[in-house]
Amino acid sequence: MIAYIQDKWFSIASFAMLFFTIFVVAYTGNYIYLAAPIAYLYVVLMGVNWKTAYWIFLFTIPPSVQLFFAGDTLSLSLPDQPIMWLFLGLFVALYARNPKILPEWWWRDPMVLIVVLQFVWTIVAVVFSKMLFYSFKFLLVKTWLLVCFFVFPFWVFREKKDFVKGFLVLLVPMLMTVIVILIHHSMYGFAFYKIQKAITRLYYNHVDYSTVISMFFPLLTITCWPIIRKRNIFIKSALIVTILIFIAGIWFAYARAAFVALAFGLVVAAALRMKLLNFVMPGFYAVIILLMCYMVPNNKYIDFRPDFEHTYMRKNFADHVIATFRGTDMSSMERLYRWVAAVRMSTDRPVTGYGPRTFYYYYKPYTVTSFRTWVSRNPEQSTTHNYFLYMLVEQGWPAMLLYAVFMVAVFAKGQKVYHRFKDKFYRCCTIGLVTTIAVGFINNFFSELIETHKVAALFYIPVAMLIILDKKSKEEQEQIARDGVATVS
Repeated sequence: MIAYIQDKWFSIASFAMLFFTIFVVAYTGNYIYLAAPIAYLYVVLMGVNWKTAYWIFLFTIPPSVQLFFAGDTLSLSLPDQPIMWLFLGLFVALYARNPKILPEWWWRDPMVLIVVLQFVWTIVAVVFSKMLFYSFKFLLVKTWLLVCFFVFPFWVFREKKDFVKGFLVLLVPMLMTVIVILIHHSMYGFAFYKIQKAITRLYYNHVDYSTVISMFFPLLTITCWPIIRKRNIFIKSALIVTILIFIAGIWFAYARAAFVALAFGLVVAAALRMKLLNFVMPGFYAVIILLMCYMVPNNKYIDFRPDFEHTYMRKNFADHVIATFRGTDMSSMERLYRWVAAVRMSTDRPVTGYGPRTFYYYYKPYTVTSFRTWVSRNPEQSTTHNYFLYMLVEQGWPAMLLYAVFMVAVFAKGQKVYHRFKDKFYRCCTIGLVTTIAVGFINNFFSELIETHKVAALFYIPVAMLIILDKKSKEEQEQIARDGVATVS
C-alpha cells in the first residue's frame, strides 16, 4: 500500500513538473528549460538503477559540448560534467554506507596504489600551490574524473556483454561526432587552417579531437576486427566503413602527434605479442634521458633555436610536416620555447611545483627569448605541451616520476594479462586496451589532455578494465588448474 502511494505521488510530481516546464517554454520561448524534466528523470533513474544511468553517461561523453561563461574564464561541459558530479555524490554515498564495497585485492593492485599516490601528491601540490583557487579547481576535476572513469568501471564491467556494451555506447556517439565534423570540414574544402572551426564546440581543439579518435582507433581494429571477422558480411562491412570514417577523421584532424601515436601503438601491440613490452618504456625513457644529457650541458639546446622571421604556421598539412623536420614550424618551435621554460622553472620548486593550473602565470620570466615565435604571447593560455613537464612544473618531481612508473606498470600488467589468458575475446580486449593507452601516452607527450573529460575517459577506463581483466585471467588460470586436477582424479 505504501509503495502504491509512493508511486502515485511520484507520477503526480513527474507530470506536474513536465506540465510546468512546457508552460515555461511556451511562455519564454526558450527550449533550454526542457532540460529540467530530463535531468529530474535521470536523477530518479540513478536512484533506481545507477548502472543503466552509467551507460547513458558514457553515451553522453563524445557529443558533450563546451560552454564558456564570464568572458571565457569559466567553462562547463554539457551534459556529461553535471552527471559526473552526480556520480561523485553517489560514490560518496556508496562508500560511506559500505567501505568494503571496493575489495582488498583491488586496493592491493600496483596500478591502484600508484593512482592513489598520484592523487595524494596532487593534494600536497595543491596545499603548497602559489595559486590555491586554480589548483583546488584542478583537484576537484581530478577527483570526479577518477571516480567516474577509474572506480565505477570496477562495478560496471563484469561480463563480456558489459565490455561489448561499453564499446558500443562510446562508438556510436563518437562516430556521429566524427561524421558531423567531417561534414562541417568539407564545407571549408578540408582546409588545414579551418579544422578548428569545423570541430565547433564538440572538442576543445583539433588536438583534443585527434587524440580522442586516435585513442579509440585500436579498439576498432586490434580488438574488434579479430572478434567479428567470422561474422556475416553486413557486420564486417559496417566495421570497415566505420574504420574508414575514423581514418578520414584522423587524417583531416591534421595533428602530427596522432600519427606518431598510432605508429607507437603498433610497436606496442607487436611488442606485447612477442613478450617484449616490458622493454619499451625503459627504452623510451633511456632515449629521453640521453637526449637531455646531450642538450643540457653547455646549453647545447640553444643551437636549435628557431629563425623568428621564417618560423610560422603553414597553410597546408604537407608544408606543416616538412617545416617540422626543418625546424621552421611555429607550433613545434613554440613547444621547445615552453619546454625550455618548464625545465628552468622546475629548479626553483622541484618538490611540490608551482601548483596545478599555474604554469601560464609564472613561466614567462623563465623563457629564452631566442626560442620565441609569433604565438609566444600565448593568448589562449595553453601550458607546457608535454605531460611529463606539466607534472614536473606544477606538481614536482614526485608527480612526474609517479606518472613514469605508472606507465611502466600499465604495460607490464598488460603483457602479463594478455599471455595469461586463453580466452580469445579477453585477449583481444587486452591488446586493444593496452594499445589505446599507448596511443594516449604519446599524444600526451606532446600535450597535457589527461585531465580533459573525453581523453580521461579513454585513458582511465582502459586502465580500470586492465585491472578487472587481471583478476579474470587469474580466475581463468585457477579454473584450468581445478579442471586439470578433476580430470586426473
